Amino acid sequence: MFDLLPYQLEKFPKEDALTHKVNGAWVKYSIADILKQVNQLSLGFIKLGITKDDKVAIIAHNRPEWVFTDFALQQLGAVSVPIYPTLTADDIRFIFGDSEVKLAMVSDADLYNKAKEASVGMAAVKDIYTFLPVTGAKNWEEIKALGQQSDMPLLEEAKSKVTGEDLLTLIYTSGTTGTPKGVMLTHNNLISNYKSCIPLMPVDHNDKALSFLPLCHVYERMMIFLYTATGVSIYFAESMDTIGDNLKEVQPQMFTTVPRLLEKVYERIVAKGSELTGIKKKLFFWSMKLGNTYDIQGHNSLWYKIQLTIANVLIFNKWREALGGNIKAVVSGSAALQPRLAHIFWAARIKVMEGYGLTETSPVICVNRCDPKENRIGTVGPVIPGGVEVKIAADGEILTRGPHIMKGYYKRPDLTAEAIDSEGWFHTGDIGEFIEGKYLKITDRKKEMFKTSGGKYIAPQLVENKFKECNLIEQIMVVGEGQKFPAALIVPAFNNLKHWCEKNGIVYTNNDEMICKKEVLNKFQKEIDTLNESFAQYEKIKKFELLPQLWTIEAGELTPTLKVKRKVIAAKYKALIDKIYS
Repeated sequence: MFDLLPYQLEKFPKEDALTHKVNGAWVKYSIADILKQVNQLSLGFIKLGITKDDKVAIIAHNRPEWVFTDFALQQLGAVSVPIYPTLTADDIRFIFGDSEVKLAMVSDADLYNKAKEASVGMAAVKDIYTFLPVTGAKNWEEIKALGQQSDMPLLEEAKSKVTGEDLLTLIYTSGTTGTPKGVMLTHNNLISNYKSCIPLMPVDHNDKALSFLPLCHVYERMMIFLYTATGVSIYFAESMDTIGDNLKEVQPQMFTTVPRLLEKVYERIVAKGSELTGIKKKLFFWSMKLGNTYDIQGHNSLWYKIQLTIANVLIFNKWREALGGNIKAVVSGSAALQPRLAHIFWAARIKVMEGYGLTETSPVICVNRCDPKENRIGTVGPVIPGGVEVKIAADGEILTRGPHIMKGYYKRPDLTAEAIDSEGWFHTGDIGEFIEGKYLKITDRKKEMFKTSGGKYIAPQLVENKFKECNLIEQIMVVGEGQKFPAALIVPAFNNLKHWCEKNGIVYTNNDEMICKKEVLNKFQKEIDTLNESFAQYEKIKKFELLPQLWTIEAGELTPTLKVKRKVIAAKYKALIDKIYS
C-alpha cells in the first residue's frame, strides 16, 4: 500500500494532497511533503526498535499525522492498531493487551491520559507519543528527529521485506455483543478493495473530498487509499460539528457518510423550511412532496419533470449550496439509509450511492452506482468487480468470497473457522436477497431476528428502519422475543417534537414531562398506526414506551459506528420492557 505515495508523486504531484485546518486557516501538504514526513517517521520508528509485525496503536481524531503514521508503519511491515478515541480506558487496555501493542500514538492530552491509564502495568507498551504538544509527554516530532535521510538504505531494506500478504492493520470490531475481535487485514485485502471501487467513483485528480468519518474505521481508511491512488485532494473536516461550514469552504466533489448524518442534514433543512411563511413555505413543502415520489430510473411524467425543474431552481439549489455546490456523489454506508431520503436527495440532484460491507471484508462488498440505471433505492447495489463473489445461503444469510476477505481474527482460530467456511465463504451474519437478480437488499441481522410466542419471526431492523422515516422518531429498538407481540422503545427527535408542540399550542417544559403528556402520546400512537400499515399483523408494533434521553456511545448503548447494542439497552430498560408485557 505504501507504494501509493511515490505513485501519486509521479502521476499527480499535487500541492493540496492533504489539507486540514489549524487556528482557523487551511494548511496544505503536498504529496512531496507527505512522502518526506512518512520517510522520516519510518526511520525514527526503526531507531526506536519497531520492526516487521510489531503492533503500534493510533488513537486520534482525523488529522494528517494519522495518515503519516499509518504509511510510516506500513513501510516497515509493522501493523497499525487503530482505536476509536471514544473508547473507555478499559476497552483500550483490552486491545493493548490482546494485540501486544509496543507503542501508542495519540493526538492530545485527554487521549494521552486515557492511553496512560490503559497501559498501567503493561510492560509491552514501551511509550506513548502525542501529535499535539502535551506537558510531560513525548511528542511525535521526537521520533521524526531520530530519522536521518542518511539512513534511507535501512528503510529501503525494510520496505523490500514487506509482501502483499503481510498484515497492514489489525482493527478491533466493537460489536453489538461480546468481546471485541481483532480483524487481520493484509496489504492485498485493502489494495484489492480500493482498486475494485475506483471505477465506480465519479472523481479524479481534479477533485476534492471532505473526510470526516473516523479513520479508525476501515470504511474511511480505504477511501483515503482510494483518494490517494486517484489523486483526489483530501480535506479533513475540523470536527463533526463543523461539517456544514467545512463543506461550504472546501466545496468538495465527494464525501462518504453514514445515514444518521444525512438524516440530520435533512432534519435541519425541514426545520428551516417549517420556519418559512406564506408562499415560500408552500413552495418548500410542495418541493419536498415532489421529491419523495422521484423515480431515479426516469419513470416520471413530462409534467412531473417540469415541476421538478422548477423545484430545483427555487428550492433544491439551496440544498446543493449547503453541501458546497460541487457534489458529484455522496457514498452512504455502515447502516441502512431510509429510502425516502435517497429519493429526495436524488430529486435534488445530489446522487447518493448506498453501499454495504464489513470490517472483515476490507470493507466494500456492494455499492449502488452513480449512474441511475445501476442504482436501486432500498438496496445496497450490485457486487463490486475484482473477483468479489456473493451468494445467499439456504437460511437467507449473505456469504461472500474473494480477495477482500480478512486473513482471520487475531489469535482466534476458533472464531475464524466459524466465520470463514472450508470453501472460503465468509458468513456476514446479515440476511438478504437479490432484487432483479443483481441488487443486494439487506433485510436484517441473523442474530437479531427473534421469534414471538406465536412462532412468528420478527426482523427488527426492517421495522426500525421504516419507523425512523417518522421525523418525530430519533432512535428506536424493537423488542418482543418470546412475547405475544412486538413492542418498541422510542427516543423522540426532541427538536422536532418541540416544533410540533409549538405548532399545536402545547407548552414544552422538559423531555421527561413531555414524553408522559397525553397529547404527545396520542400523536406518537397516530404515527405508529400509520407506519404499522406497511407490516403484517404479527409484525405490527402493538405498544411503545418513550424515553427521555438519547442512547450514546459514551453510555455504552451504541457502538462507535452508531449501531444499537441491543443487549445493553434491553438490560438497562428491563423494568420498562416488563411493564409493556405485564
